[in-house]
Amino acid sequence: MSYQDYLDDKKVILTVATTGGIHGKNVNPNLPEQPEEIAEHVAACEELGAAICHVHGRDEHGENDASRLQAVNDAIRERCDDIIIQNTTGGQSTLEARIAGIRTDPVPDMASLDMGPFNRGQHIITEHNRHNIQTLAREMKEKGIKPELEVFNNGHLNEVYQLIETGLLEEPYYINLIFGTGTFSIPSPENVLNLVRNLPENSEFNLLATGPHQLPLTTLSPILGGHIRVGMEDNLYFRRGEPVESNAQLVERTVEIVDRLECDLATPAEARETLGMN
Repeated sequence: MSYQDYLDDKKVILTVATTGGIHGKNVNPNLPEQPEEIAEHVAACEELGAAICHVHGRDEHGENDASRLQAVNDAIRERCDDIIIQNTTGGQSTLEARIAGIRTDPVPDMASLDMGPFNRGQHIITEHNRHNIQTLAREMKEKGIKPELEVFNNGHLNEVYQLIETGLLEEPYYINLIFGTGTFSIPSPENVLNLVRNLPENSEFNLLATGPHQLPLTTLSPILGGHIRVGMEDNLYFRRGEPVESNAQLVERTVEIVDRLECDLATPAEARETLGMN
């Protein structure tokens, strides 16, 4: 979790987030929404080197729907070899909706775990409290699901420490640092460095940044010993004014950058070992 990790040839875990629960095909028609579409994108990204896929479900109209996660998981397992499935438990207003992400059959390898509430636009707020967080963390631990701790701002990092104190997490802790607009962390290299300096010991960190910040800030992550998430959930443009054609296009660019940094990508098996999932 440092520049020395980069110098020591630490392998980079690449996550692809193919589709979220907010923007849809009306914003970019290339965004996958239905299970087979999502699985097709995930398979292409696995072939390029992605080790983890972050998964959302959508209904037949493209609206966020956690009950569709089972169908998405099934389609991914049908199309892919060994990619790690990470279901979302976010983007929902109730605990019952969130918990659907860890009650698929079989359960996912991983699941995201938001560390608190945040704003998502003019009229959207994602509500979340400590009771919900601990309830989800407890069930993940019982089922052997590795949580990815979603840190949308500095205050959420306090909640990571609080959750560690409860004994509901297993080392190494996997922390996703999120940069963007609204109540996300302000996207800048200085803020990345500050959050990385304040991470708990025995942590691995992943970095995602939205929109135009995806390329520069994710490039910084492996230099600091971290990992990378890209995908159309976070960014719908390949470059200014040019909509992205597919998730694979974003993954392919990231693979090239990692290669130019003289790093190697972790396979799904190597990612499991790094994150203590074996």
